Amino acid sequence: MNFNLTLIGQVFSLAIFVGICMKYIWPHVINALREREKRVADGLAAAEKGQQKLDQAQARYQELVEEGKGSAAGIVAQAQKRGGEIIDEAKNTAHTEGARIIEAAGHEVAQQKELARAELRKQVAALALAGAEQILMREVDRKTHNELLDKISARL
Repeated sequence: MNFNLTLIGQVFSLAIFVGICMKYIWPHVINALREREKRVADGLAAAEKGQQKLDQAQARYQELVEEGKGSAAGIVAQAQKRGGEIIDEAKNTAHTEGARIIEAAGHEVAQQKELARAELRKQVAALALAGAEQILMREVDRKTHNELLDKISARL
């Protein structure tokens, strides 16, 4: 077989194959590559937008965290202030109540003192009458006795 004729046949077959491929297959391959390139570019653009949104969201997050910390500090300060006010109110109320209790106790002591004095007057009068009765060795009239006791009680 002739080598040149084989080579020419193979070149001719290759040229027909390349022509058919360029006419029918190559446009589909190029379109598929362009679509893929477009999808990759769109994906990169979307990733870039996503990264920008992520950065914005992180910045907003930091702002909200700082705002929340400030708000929490304000709430804590208000709570501490209100707690101090409540403690002061409780101290004032306790002081007032203590003074009222002391005053009531003083009145009660005064009443008890007066009752004790009255009771002692009666007992002293009874003892004086009993002593006088023993001295006189006779019985004193009850009506006169009661008048005498009232007079003695009034003087004491």
